Amino acid sequence: MNVLFLTLLDFSTIDENGIYTDLMREFVKDGHDLFIISPTEKRKNEPTKLIDNSKVKILKLQIGNTQKTNLIEKGISTLTLESKFKSGIKKYFDDVKFDLVLYSTPPITLQKAVEFVKLRDQAKTYLLLKDIFPQNAVDLGILKTSGIKSLIYKYFRSKEERLYKISDYIGCMSNANVEFLLKNNLSIANEIVEVCPNSIEPINIDISEHEKTEIREKYNLPIDKTIFIYGGNLGKPQGIDFLIDCIRANEDNENSYFFIVGSGTEFGRLESFFEREKPKNAMLQNQLPRNDYELLANTCDVGLIFLDRKFTIPNFPSRLLSYMQASMPVLAATDINTDIGKVIESGSFGYWCESVDVDKFNHLVNKLCDEKLRISLGRNARYYLENHYKAKHSYEIIINHFNKEEGR
Repeated sequence: MNVLFLTLLDFSTIDENGIYTDLMREFVKDGHDLFIISPTEKRKNEPTKLIDNSKVKILKLQIGNTQKTNLIEKGISTLTLESKFKSGIKKYFDDVKFDLVLYSTPPITLQKAVEFVKLRDQAKTYLLLKDIFPQNAVDLGILKTSGIKSLIYKYFRSKEERLYKISDYIGCMSNANVEFLLKNNLSIANEIVEVCPNSIEPINIDISEHEKTEIREKYNLPIDKTIFIYGGNLGKPQGIDFLIDCIRANEDNENSYFFIVGSGTEFGRLESFFEREKPKNAMLQNQLPRNDYELLANTCDVGLIFLDRKFTIPNFPSRLLSYMQASMPVLAATDINTDIGKVIESGSFGYWCESVDVDKFNHLVNKLCDEKLRISLGRNARYYLENHYKAKHSYEIIINHFNKEEGR
């Protein structure tokens, strides 16, 4: 088949590790021809170009600036995304008849590009639902559903509904996502929605005790404490207030240490907290290159997940996979609507608490300072990853629809 993948991730090869590149390699392994549109922002001064590697063709499409810019420029760039993607398809892939279009949320603003290919080629369309927008913005108070500010919400909500309507199949990250989607979008047929989880091709990173010590010393991490690492986005979805409360509450814990690594809209707020209060039992580190982060994560002991308590949509952060790959137990503090805590506890590879309960969080921190328990839970994490969240599993879920149609 000719497969088109539309993404906002900026990459030039599918040899990188990640939930999308790992999935794309599975299509190539199975003999499909893969076409990808991956944008590059204007500020990088890189013109649009086509990278042709035989079975994989990546269109590096120049778009406006959507990150590290002002709100007006970001808004304009976001609204022009679908027209730029559509123009790129017409110019570079005009002679290609696509059988399948894959695309992920966010953004819902690629709707017209998906619709164009679906109608032009009679292609099947598969939505990888990673984010339920604009409801997530409503949950965090960024958008309003009433008053003059509701106009923006209504615009994006109509785009969201249109995207669902043109999707032949919708793959959700978990059962809770499936239930939420169907409950809040009655026009979607039950049979087109399924669980197609975040997944990776697990790698093994072998680190000796000596190397582990060296890496911890490089980042000024204590050798004799249980390191609880958070790696990823530091924005409003993470509920930074609760994270700060947890750091404060563990200031005098002699067995634990918190290492926060990432970037995002709330990084500056966290940085101010660290500069002002100088917690001795925690450290904040700006985002690291992916390979450096993966190596570092393998020297830590427990992976942390934080989600704001106000969420009504069931988020399922993909950073879970990095922890599981490193055979680490996971401690998740989230809202009550996501089922990530249920998955973690039913798989016996960690614990969950609501992101309002500092006392329970502290209790679980102390519990996870037991090395024997951590080793057991970490082993379960890797086992669960291998059996539920491999890229090949997600690929088979998607391709199964086409095998059925062809009578395989």
